[in-house]
Amino acid sequence: MSDNFKQCWSGRIDTEELARDATRLHQVIKPYNKKSQGLVIIGFCSDEGVARNKGRLGAKNAPAAIRKRLANLPWNTQRAVFDWGDIHCVDNALERAQQQQATAVADVLAQQSFPFILGGGHEVALGSWLGLMQYLEAQQDGSAASKKQLPTIGIINFDAHFDLRKATNGGSSGTPFYQIAKLCEAKGYPFNYCCLGVSEIVNTAALFKRADALKVSYRHDSEMQFGQLSQISTQLAEFMQRCDLLYLTIDLDVLPAWVAPGVSAPASHGVALEVLEPLIRQIKATGKLTLADIAEYNPKFDIDNRTASVAARLFYQIVKEANS
Repeated sequence: MSDNFKQCWSGRIDTEELARDATRLHQVIKPYNKKSQGLVIIGFCSDEGVARNKGRLGAKNAPAAIRKRLANLPWNTQRAVFDWGDIHCVDNALERAQQQQATAVADVLAQQSFPFILGGGHEVALGSWLGLMQYLEAQQDGSAASKKQLPTIGIINFDAHFDLRKATNGGSSGTPFYQIAKLCEAKGYPFNYCCLGVSEIVNTAALFKRADALKVSYRHDSEMQFGQLSQISTQLAEFMQRCDLLYLTIDLDVLPAWVAPGVSAPASHGVALEVLEPLIRQIKATGKLTLADIAEYNPKFDIDNRTASVAARLFYQIVKEANS
Protein backbone atom coordinates (compact mmCIF):
# COMPACT_ATOMS: atom_id res chain seq x y z
CA MET A 1 0.00 0.00 0.00
CA SER A 2 1.00 3.64 -0.22
CA ASP A 3 3.27 5.12 2.41
CA ASN A 4 1.06 6.13 5.37
CA PHE A 5 -2.13 4.85 3.72
CA LYS A 6 -4.44 6.00 6.51
CA GLN A 7 -2.80 9.42 6.67
CA CYS A 8 -3.15 9.98 2.91
CA TRP A 9 -6.66 8.62 2.66
CA SER A 10 -8.51 10.53 5.34
CA GLY A 11 -10.86 13.45 5.11
CA ARG A 12 -14.30 14.89 5.65
CA ILE A 13 -17.31 12.69 6.41
CA ASP A 14 -20.71 14.31 5.92
CA THR A 15 -22.73 12.54 8.59
CA GLU A 16 -25.69 14.89 8.08
CA GLU A 17 -26.27 13.49 4.58
CA LEU A 18 -27.40 10.09 3.36
CA ALA A 19 -24.26 7.95 3.16
CA ARG A 20 -24.92 6.89 -0.44
CA ASP A 21 -25.12 10.54 -1.53
CA ALA A 22 -22.13 11.85 0.41
CA THR A 23 -19.42 9.26 -0.18
CA ARG A 24 -15.90 10.53 -0.72
CA LEU A 25 -12.94 8.70 -2.21
CA HIS A 26 -11.13 8.24 1.10
CA GLN A 27 -14.12 6.28 2.42
CA VAL A 28 -14.05 3.62 -0.31
CA ILE A 29 -10.45 3.25 -1.47
CA LYS A 30 -8.66 0.08 -0.39
CA PRO A 31 -5.08 -1.20 -0.53
CA TYR A 32 -4.34 -3.07 -3.74
CA ASN A 33 -3.91 -6.82 -3.85
CA LYS A 34 -3.47 -9.30 -6.69
CA LYS A 35 -7.24 -9.88 -6.86
CA SER A 36 -8.15 -6.19 -7.03
CA GLN A 37 -10.15 -5.16 -10.07
CA GLY A 38 -11.12 -1.59 -10.86
CA LEU A 39 -9.21 1.68 -10.83
CA VAL A 40 -5.69 1.35 -9.39
CA ILE A 41 -3.59 4.34 -8.29
CA ILE A 42 0.19 3.92 -8.45
CA GLY A 43 2.63 6.50 -7.09
CA PHE A 44 5.94 7.12 -8.88
CA CYS A 45 8.14 9.06 -6.45
CA SER A 46 10.96 10.35 -8.60
CA ASP A 47 12.47 13.59 -9.74
CA GLU A 48 15.75 12.02 -10.81
CA GLY A 49 14.68 12.62 -14.40
CA VAL A 50 14.01 16.27 -13.61
CA ALA A 51 17.45 16.55 -11.99
CA ARG A 52 19.10 15.05 -15.09
CA ASN A 53 17.11 17.52 -17.20
CA LYS A 54 18.37 20.41 -15.05
CA GLY A 55 14.91 21.23 -13.69
CA ARG A 56 13.88 22.32 -10.20
CA LEU A 57 13.45 19.44 -7.78
CA GLY A 58 10.47 18.40 -5.67
CA ALA A 59 8.30 16.21 -7.94
CA LYS A 60 9.16 13.07 -5.98
CA ASN A 61 6.85 14.33 -3.23
CA ALA A 62 3.91 14.74 -5.60
CA PRO A 63 2.11 11.37 -5.18
CA ALA A 64 1.46 11.85 -1.47
CA ALA A 65 0.42 15.48 -1.96
CA ILE A 66 -1.98 14.62 -4.79
CA ARG A 67 -3.50 11.76 -2.79
CA LYS A 68 -4.41 14.23 -0.04
CA ARG A 69 -6.36 16.31 -2.59
CA LEU A 70 -7.97 13.22 -4.07
CA ALA A 71 -9.14 11.98 -0.68
CA ASN A 72 -12.14 14.33 -0.49
CA LEU A 73 -13.33 13.86 -4.05
CA PRO A 74 -17.01 12.82 -4.24
CA TRP A 75 -17.23 9.18 -5.30
CA ASN A 76 -20.75 8.76 -6.64
CA THR A 77 -20.02 5.55 -8.48
CA GLN A 78 -19.86 1.83 -7.89
CA ARG A 79 -16.39 1.68 -9.45
CA ALA A 80 -13.94 0.01 -7.09
CA VAL A 81 -10.72 1.92 -6.46
CA PHE A 82 -7.44 0.74 -4.98
CA ASP A 83 -4.07 2.17 -4.00
CA TRP A 84 -1.15 0.06 -5.24
CA GLY A 85 1.41 2.07 -3.32
CA ASP A 86 4.57 3.94 -4.26
CA ILE A 87 7.62 3.20 -6.37
CA HIS A 88 10.67 5.13 -5.18
CA CYS A 89 13.72 6.04 -7.22
CA VAL A 90 16.52 4.99 -4.87
CA ASP A 91 20.20 5.94 -5.24
CA ASN A 92 19.50 7.79 -8.51
CA ALA A 93 18.67 4.45 -10.17
CA LEU A 94 15.98 5.84 -12.46
CA GLU A 95 16.03 2.98 -14.95
CA ARG A 96 15.45 0.45 -12.17
CA ALA A 97 12.50 2.47 -10.85
CA GLN A 98 11.00 2.74 -14.34
CA GLN A 99 11.20 -1.03 -14.76
CA GLN A 100 9.54 -1.51 -11.37
CA GLN A 101 6.80 0.83 -12.54
CA ALA A 102 6.45 -1.11 -15.80
CA THR A 103 6.01 -4.38 -13.90
CA ALA A 104 3.37 -2.82 -11.65
CA VAL A 105 1.46 -1.38 -14.63
CA ALA A 106 1.58 -4.70 -16.49
CA ASP A 107 0.32 -6.58 -13.41
CA VAL A 108 -2.58 -4.18 -12.97
CA LEU A 109 -3.54 -4.42 -16.65
CA ALA A 110 -3.41 -8.21 -16.38
CA GLN A 111 -6.10 -7.95 -13.68
CA GLN A 112 -8.28 -6.12 -16.24
CA SER A 113 -7.91 -2.96 -14.18
CA PHE A 114 -7.14 0.64 -15.10
CA PRO A 115 -3.77 1.97 -13.89
CA PHE A 116 -3.52 5.65 -13.03
CA ILE A 117 0.02 6.69 -12.19
CA LEU A 118 0.82 9.78 -10.13
CA GLY A 119 4.27 11.20 -10.93
CA GLY A 120 6.88 12.27 -10.32
CA GLY A 121 8.73 13.82 -13.21
CA HIS A 122 7.70 13.08 -16.77
CA GLU A 123 10.17 10.22 -16.84
CA VAL A 124 7.08 8.40 -15.53
CA ALA A 125 5.91 8.16 -19.17
CA LEU A 126 8.57 5.62 -20.12
CA GLY A 127 7.57 3.28 -17.29
CA SER A 128 3.90 3.62 -18.21
CA TRP A 129 4.54 2.76 -21.86
CA LEU A 130 6.89 -0.12 -20.98
CA GLY A 131 4.23 -1.56 -18.68
CA LEU A 132 1.57 -1.39 -21.37
CA MET A 133 3.85 -3.07 -23.91
CA GLN A 134 4.94 -5.68 -21.37
CA TYR A 135 1.30 -6.55 -20.80
CA LEU A 136 0.39 -6.62 -24.51
CA GLU A 137 3.39 -8.74 -25.47
CA ALA A 138 2.46 -11.24 -22.75
CA GLN A 139 -0.97 -11.61 -24.39
CA GLN A 140 0.52 -12.79 -27.68
CA ASP A 141 0.36 -16.39 -28.81
CA GLY A 142 3.69 -17.68 -27.58
CA SER A 143 4.12 -20.22 -30.39
CA ALA A 144 3.76 -17.82 -33.28
CA ALA A 145 3.92 -14.37 -31.73
CA SER A 146 3.83 -11.69 -34.36
CA LYS A 147 4.44 -8.00 -33.84
CA LYS A 148 1.48 -7.41 -36.11
CA GLN A 149 -0.78 -8.99 -33.49
CA LEU A 150 -0.20 -6.14 -31.10
CA PRO A 151 -2.87 -3.44 -30.97
CA THR A 152 -1.79 -0.05 -32.29
CA ILE A 153 -0.97 2.21 -29.34
CA GLY A 154 -1.57 5.95 -29.45
CA ILE A 155 0.19 8.22 -26.96
CA ILE A 156 -1.62 11.49 -26.22
CA ASN A 157 0.44 14.00 -24.27
CA PHE A 158 -0.87 17.36 -23.05
CA ASP A 159 2.42 19.15 -22.54
CA ALA A 160 4.35 22.36 -23.21
CA HIS A 161 7.35 20.18 -24.11
CA PHE A 162 7.84 17.48 -26.73
CA ASP A 163 10.12 15.53 -24.34
CA LEU A 164 11.92 14.20 -27.41
CA ARG A 165 15.45 14.96 -26.27
CA LYS A 166 18.07 12.35 -27.07
CA ALA A 167 19.02 10.19 -24.09
CA THR A 168 22.74 10.70 -24.66
CA ASN A 169 23.68 10.49 -20.99
CA GLY A 170 20.76 8.38 -19.80
CA GLY A 171 17.05 9.03 -19.70
CA SER A 172 15.51 12.10 -18.09
CA SER A 173 12.18 13.90 -17.83
CA GLY A 174 12.96 15.38 -21.25
CA THR A 175 13.63 12.11 -23.10
CA PRO A 176 10.77 9.60 -22.56
CA PHE A 177 9.04 9.90 -25.92
CA TYR A 178 12.28 9.76 -27.88
CA GLN A 179 13.20 6.66 -25.88
CA ILE A 180 9.80 5.17 -26.74
CA ALA A 181 10.29 6.06 -30.41
CA LYS A 182 13.66 4.27 -30.46
CA LEU A 183 12.20 1.21 -28.73
CA CYS A 184 9.36 1.13 -31.27
CA GLU A 185 11.92 1.32 -34.06
CA ALA A 186 13.93 -1.54 -32.57
CA LYS A 187 10.85 -3.73 -32.12
CA GLY A 188 9.24 -2.83 -35.43
CA TYR A 189 6.22 -1.17 -33.80
CA PRO A 190 4.62 2.02 -35.09
CA PHE A 191 5.27 5.17 -33.06
CA ASN A 192 2.02 7.13 -32.72
CA TYR A 193 2.51 10.28 -30.67
CA CYS A 194 0.24 13.30 -30.34
CA CYS A 195 1.52 16.26 -28.29
CA LEU A 196 -0.92 19.09 -27.67
CA GLY A 197 0.03 22.42 -26.08
CA VAL A 198 3.62 22.68 -27.31
CA SER A 199 5.34 25.95 -26.52
CA GLU A 200 7.61 27.49 -29.16
CA ILE A 201 9.75 29.19 -26.53
CA VAL A 202 10.77 26.04 -24.63
CA ASN A 203 11.38 23.67 -27.56
CA THR A 204 14.39 24.18 -29.82
CA ALA A 205 14.36 23.97 -33.60
CA ALA A 206 16.06 20.58 -33.25
CA LEU A 207 13.10 19.26 -31.26
CA PHE A 208 10.58 20.53 -33.80
CA LYS A 209 12.61 18.91 -36.59
CA ARG A 210 12.71 15.65 -34.64
CA ALA A 211 8.96 15.79 -34.06
CA ASP A 212 8.41 16.32 -37.78
CA ALA A 213 10.78 13.47 -38.67
CA LEU A 214 8.90 11.16 -36.30
CA LYS A 215 5.57 12.33 -37.79
CA VAL A 216 4.31 13.56 -34.42
CA SER A 217 0.84 15.11 -34.46
CA TYR A 218 1.26 18.33 -32.47
CA ARG A 219 -0.31 21.69 -31.83
CA HIS A 220 1.16 24.87 -30.37
CA ASP A 221 -0.21 26.30 -27.13
CA SER A 222 -1.15 29.45 -29.06
CA GLU A 223 -3.40 27.28 -31.25
CA MET A 224 -5.16 25.72 -28.25
CA GLN A 225 -7.78 28.42 -27.62
CA PHE A 226 -11.42 27.71 -26.79
CA GLY A 227 -12.50 29.23 -30.11
CA GLN A 228 -10.31 26.66 -31.88
CA LEU A 229 -11.78 23.67 -30.08
CA SER A 230 -13.46 22.30 -33.20
CA GLN A 231 -10.17 22.21 -35.13
CA ILE A 232 -8.32 20.69 -32.18
CA SER A 233 -11.02 18.05 -31.78
CA THR A 234 -10.78 17.14 -35.47
CA GLN A 235 -7.00 16.75 -35.26
CA LEU A 236 -7.33 14.59 -32.15
CA ALA A 237 -10.08 12.46 -33.69
CA GLU A 238 -7.97 11.79 -36.79
CA PHE A 239 -5.09 10.68 -34.59
CA MET A 240 -7.22 8.42 -32.39
CA GLN A 241 -8.97 6.82 -35.35
CA ARG A 242 -5.82 4.96 -36.36
CA CYS A 243 -5.17 3.69 -32.83
CA ASP A 244 -6.60 0.64 -31.07
CA LEU A 245 -5.60 1.64 -27.52
CA LEU A 246 -4.77 5.02 -26.00
CA TYR A 247 -2.33 6.07 -23.31
CA LEU A 248 -3.01 9.55 -21.90
CA THR A 249 -0.29 11.48 -20.11
CA ILE A 250 -0.65 15.01 -18.74
CA ASP A 251 2.30 17.17 -17.82
CA LEU A 252 0.82 19.81 -15.55
CA ASP A 253 3.11 22.44 -17.04
CA VAL A 254 0.74 22.47 -20.03
CA LEU A 255 -1.48 24.70 -17.89
CA PRO A 256 -0.82 28.44 -17.44
CA ALA A 257 1.56 29.25 -14.58
CA TRP A 258 -1.15 31.16 -12.71
CA VAL A 259 -3.34 28.03 -12.78
CA ALA A 260 -0.55 25.53 -12.08
CA PRO A 261 2.39 27.30 -10.40
CA GLY A 262 3.57 24.13 -8.66
CA VAL A 263 5.39 22.46 -11.54
CA SER A 264 8.98 21.84 -12.53
CA ALA A 265 8.79 24.37 -15.41
CA PRO A 266 5.88 26.89 -15.22
CA ALA A 267 4.28 27.88 -18.54
CA SER A 268 4.10 31.51 -19.64
CA HIS A 269 1.13 30.80 -21.95
CA GLY A 270 -0.34 27.37 -21.37
CA VAL A 271 -3.66 25.75 -22.20
CA ALA A 272 -6.85 26.48 -20.26
CA LEU A 273 -8.88 23.84 -18.44
CA GLU A 274 -11.89 24.81 -20.54
CA VAL A 275 -9.98 23.41 -23.52
CA LEU A 276 -8.39 20.39 -21.85
CA GLU A 277 -11.56 19.01 -20.29
CA PRO A 278 -13.63 18.64 -23.50
CA LEU A 279 -10.67 16.91 -25.11
CA ILE A 280 -10.41 14.50 -22.19
CA ARG A 281 -14.10 13.70 -22.60
CA GLN A 282 -13.49 13.11 -26.30
CA ILE A 283 -10.64 10.71 -25.52
CA LYS A 284 -12.76 8.80 -23.01
CA ALA A 285 -15.69 8.57 -25.43
CA THR A 286 -13.62 6.39 -27.78
CA GLY A 287 -13.59 3.57 -25.24
CA LYS A 288 -9.90 3.07 -26.08
CA LEU A 289 -8.29 4.69 -23.04
CA THR A 290 -6.21 2.02 -21.31
CA LEU A 291 -4.03 3.88 -18.81
CA ALA A 292 -3.20 7.42 -17.75
CA ASP A 293 -0.72 9.37 -15.69
CA ILE A 294 -0.12 12.89 -14.39
CA ALA A 295 3.41 14.28 -14.21
CA GLU A 296 5.56 17.15 -13.00
CA TYR A 297 3.57 18.34 -9.97
CA ASN A 298 6.02 20.00 -7.60
CA PRO A 299 4.49 20.66 -4.14
CA LYS A 300 7.49 22.75 -3.13
CA PHE A 301 6.44 25.55 -5.49
CA ASP A 302 2.66 25.30 -5.26
CA ILE A 303 0.54 28.22 -4.05
CA ASP A 304 -2.59 27.56 -1.96
CA ASN A 305 -2.60 23.98 -3.33
CA ARG A 306 -3.75 25.34 -6.71
CA THR A 307 -1.80 22.82 -8.75
CA ALA A 308 -2.72 19.88 -6.53
CA SER A 309 -6.39 20.85 -6.87
CA VAL A 310 -6.06 21.01 -10.66
CA ALA A 311 -4.37 17.59 -10.65
CA ALA A 312 -7.28 16.21 -8.62
CA ARG A 313 -9.80 17.76 -11.00
CA LEU A 314 -8.08 16.25 -14.04
CA PHE A 315 -7.90 12.87 -12.31
CA TYR A 316 -11.64 13.05 -11.65
CA GLN A 317 -12.41 14.03 -15.24
CA ILE A 318 -10.40 11.07 -16.54
CA VAL A 319 -11.73 8.35 -14.24
CA LYS A 320 -15.32 9.34 -13.51
CA GLU A 321 -18.01 7.23 -15.10
CA ALA A 322 -20.62 8.71 -17.43
CA ASN A 323 -23.37 8.50 -14.83
CA SER A 324 -21.34 9.86 -11.90
